[in-house]
Amino acid sequence: MNQINASPTLDVLFQRILARKPETLALIDPPNKQRITGQAPRALTYAEADRAISALAAHFTEAGLPSHSVIAVQLPNTIEFMLTVLAAHRAGLVVALLPQLWRQADLVAALNRTSARAIVTASRIDGVLHSDLAMNAAAEVFSIRHVCGFGSDLPEGMASLDQAMARDAMPTRNAIQDGRKAAIISFDMTADGFRAVPRPHFSLIAGGLAISLESDVPQGAIIMSAFAPGSFAGLAASMVSWLLSGATLALHHPFDGDVLEQQIIAHRCDTLIAPAQLALRLGELDLASRLPSLRRVIGLWRAPEQVASSPAWTAQQTSMTDVYLFGEAGLFGARRTEEGTPAPIKPGLHGARRELAGHSIAGEILLTPKGTLGLRGPMVTVAAYAPPPPPSDSLVAQPPRDYVDTEYAARIDRQSGAICVTAPPSGIMTVGGYRFLSQDLQEWSKRLGQGALLTALPDRLSGHRLAGRAQDNARAREALTELGLNPLMVEAFRDRTAPA
Repeated sequence: MNQINASPTLDVLFQRILARKPETLALIDPPNKQRITGQAPRALTYAEADRAISALAAHFTEAGLPSHSVIAVQLPNTIEFMLTVLAAHRAGLVVALLPQLWRQADLVAALNRTSARAIVTASRIDGVLHSDLAMNAAAEVFSIRHVCGFGSDLPEGMASLDQAMARDAMPTRNAIQDGRKAAIISFDMTADGFRAVPRPHFSLIAGGLAISLESDVPQGAIIMSAFAPGSFAGLAASMVSWLLSGATLALHHPFDGDVLEQQIIAHRCDTLIAPAQLALRLGELDLASRLPSLRRVIGLWRAPEQVASSPAWTAQQTSMTDVYLFGEAGLFGARRTEEGTPAPIKPGLHGARRELAGHSIAGEILLTPKGTLGLRGPMVTVAAYAPPPPPSDSLVAQPPRDYVDTEYAARIDRQSGAICVTAPPSGIMTVGGYRFLSQDLQEWSKRLGQGALLTALPDRLSGHRLAGRAQDNARAREALTELGLNPLMVEAFRDRTAPA
């Protein structure tokens, strides 16, 4: 058993549950996993998950990955994602989270920025050969020494993690379990460009506490997660909430509404984690009769400026918690009022559970001098967002800053004293969970030749949606795919004249 310190890691949290209830169901795959990855769905107890984690950790150490090196993970919302993250931590590695929508250009940038030593993916996800994407990206990154994946028909040179996981093996290296050590690296886009955001275990756990305590997730809950885990918020909401509550975690790969409803009914889930717009749509249903086991819904807002104008939550037997996401900088949660309206957010310290006075502090919300929202606290990694250093010939040093400026425009309401988030960061486009600079659209459209146009239009659900126009849309799609761009950009040039 690894040493357990006062500042726990995610693996320590897992081992504590394992010691109490090894035969309790821990992880459940989506029932449509065969369509997503070509593999049959599985369900694992904590004891079975522990054996798989140890076998994967043994593979990583036997592959020669040094302690504290970075392993990049691009996987769907299946049990392999959770097992791989915990196995990497058990082997003393740091996990770089690669969103599933990323293609070769994004992958190469992230792998180079973190000097990753290995990459983990699946043979295919939703019909896309992610194994080939990983191999092509790895060929462009000098630091990559090991490429491995789940699924069949892996390309030559890619190690099979299904075979590694089937072994009865233990890691030969005992990692020191210290919550102050780096756990994950996620990636953000700010006005200053692309940023890698490292977080220690305690910072990641702080994010999970802010969500699970505010929404009152009980011990032994049955949690359904329908939010992609390839970000700080996705991992904190799903994995950390699961480990903090000793829960059963059922996974849904976004998004199939009928499948999600069937999963909630079949597993008698009492807690749902989902994008807020999806959660509100579910709230319009008769949840008491259609999903009688559901008691709490956690809605994650990638566009937090939309919370104030969102419709009221009307499902009385089910509570709704709004979780405000500010890229990878941080988050905070607020359970809705009895009337179903968003709770007012006051500046200053806020507890992990707001209605209990003196509760542990989750962080602090503030209004910066330039009228934007700032965050500080245990989950916020200030150094990752430090302003760029001044020119070498400057004699004026940058003043120290102990908070992160999220760049979201905000103001104080004079009557209520609450903070109102009014607009997203200037120059940043958000399409779902994909953030990029608006100037990038112009650069990519230039590569398509004269007359090509790629623009972002406001969208109520996802923040923005992309639309493109070229003399030959089919050729434009091919060119963007060859450049290794995100499919959101590629599909902006779809033929809209074709029948639906």
